[in-house]
Parts: sequence; structure tokens; C-alpha cells
Amino acid sequence: MDEGEPHIDTTRARQGATPHMTRYILPISLGLVVILFALLLFLWR
Repeated sequence: MDEGEPHIDTTRARQGATPHMTRYILPISLGLVVILFALLLFLWR
């Protein structure tokens, strides 16, 4: 391992904002897909 290697913490390595939108987008989109498939199941018969 190279000893001259600089250590960069995760915040500086990312250099970007990390909004917490995934915690809202994932359940909403999953719920919409379930509703869509349920509608297709009942209307396709």
C-alpha cells in the first residue's frame, strides 16, 4: 500500500448534495406500480 496516498473523507470525495428524495420516490413509485397492476388484473378480465 502506498504511504503517500492522501486520505479523503466521504463528504469531500462525493462533493455533492445528497437529498433524501429516494425515501419518498421509491415507496410512491412502488405503490403506483402495484395499483397499476391491480387495475390491469381487474380490468383485463
